[in-house]
Order: sequence, then structure tokens, then C-alpha cells
Amino acid sequence: MSRFGNLEFKPQFDGEAEARPALKDESYYLNEARDAVMGNRFEQALRSFSKVLEFNPQNASAWTGQVRMLIELSEFHEAKVWADKALERFPKEPELLAAKGVALGRSGDLNEAIAFSDASIEERGDTPYIWLARGDVLLARKERRADYCFDKAIALAGADWTVRWFVSRIYHFYRQFSIALKYAQDALGLDSTRAAIWLQLGQCQMALGLASAARNSLTQAQQLDPQCHEAAKSLESVGQLGFFSRMRGAWRQFFNPS
Repeated sequence: MSRFGNLEFKPQFDGEAEARPALKDESYYLNEARDAVMGNRFEQALRSFSKVLEFNPQNASAWTGQVRMLIELSEFHEAKVWADKALERFPKEPELLAAKGVALGRSGDLNEAIAFSDASIEERGDTPYIWLARGDVLLARKERRADYCFDKAIALAGADWTVRWFVSRIYHFYRQFSIALKYAQDALGLDSTRAAIWLQLGQCQMALGLASAARNSLTQAQQLDPQCHEAAKSLESVGQLGFFSRMRGAWRQFFNPS
């Protein structure tokens, strides 16, 4: 079933609102969504942002959050559709414009992507995400100065590890694994207790063929978050990577004995 169907929300009536647990309000689900994002649980974050909109359809950050989660889940078409629905309500919301630019860029619509990115900066280019999105679009277009955009996002965010983590995820998407590894290491330097960072670090190391280092990072992720299914899945893959690496070494020894 399409994730898009899960995003629709129903109008809230007084009786429905009173039936809900008192503590599970708009603020509760917004915090739940943000915690899920930092835990690399994008499906859960998507559902929580949807819950926020059940309480308050005018919460622009929740609309933006849904678009961003769809992008993280590689649902670029749905991200574009949902961004359009959100922009009907908030036509000048900078982060919505930026998120649509990313969805367009990752879908290959590069001219429209830069147009939406330009519009987001013209409205108010003063949040880390706007510059993360700008760098994402520039990488999609194979243009220079993406690093300038990411540096600006990091400067605006200060010691927020999530921005460096997202930069790493962006570079990983565009298969620039060495740069992605560097930013994952930078994020780890700010908070070594986050399973999401260790997972990202391990996946960068896997992509670079660093099987032993990847295994250590992924094991750390799993220890910090035993429910991290992605870490378990990646550990299986890194085991296969190590096996084939050993096989290549054995073949080299066989054909080139010292």
C-alpha cells in the first residue's frame, strides 16, 4: 500500500479531541516525530507528523516534516505530490519550497529543482535545512559549491549533530562515500551515543569496502539501539563483504605466490 494514503488526516471534532489521551496532543506527536528522525526511524516519523496535522492542519513544520521523510524513504514522487498539497496552504513557506526542490532534483527534474531552491532562499534563507536542501540540489545538478551550502547549514546549526549527519546522508545518496564518511565522523565527534550516527558511519565504511571497521560501527549501532533493524541487515551484508574480500585475497595469493 502506498505511504501517501497514510498521510491523510481527518478534521478534528470536539468529541474526538476530548476522547484522546490528555498528554497525546500536537506537541507530543511533534516531539515523537523529531525523536524518530534522530533515531533513523523515518516511517515512524512520517506517521507522527501526520498525527500532528490531525491536531493542527496549520502546522507548517509538520507538513515539511512529512515531505522530508518521504525524501529520506526515497519516495520522491509522493514527496512532490505532498509538497504541492502543502504549498497550497503555505505558498511561501521556505522549507517547503526547499524540500520540493530536493524531491525534484532527486527525480531528475533539475531545472525545476533549482527554481524552487532559489525561491526558498529568496523567501528566507536562514535555516540549516534550506542550505542542506540547496547543497542537495547542487549535487543533483553536478554543480560546484555544494560544500559552501553545507558549511553554511552547519554554521547556522552550531553543535547540532543532526545537520552533519544529514550532510553525510546526502553525500551517501550521491555515492560520494569518502566525503559522507568524513561528515559521519564529524557527527560522531559531537555525540557518540547516537545509534543513527554509528549506522551511517558503518554504511559509509561498507560502501568503501572497509569491512572490519563497518562491522565495528554497525555492532555499536545495534548495541545502542537493539531495535535498529537496518543495523542488523547491514551487519549481514558486511559479513558477505568480508567473505568475498577474503576470497579475493586467497585467489591473489594462489595466482601470485610470494
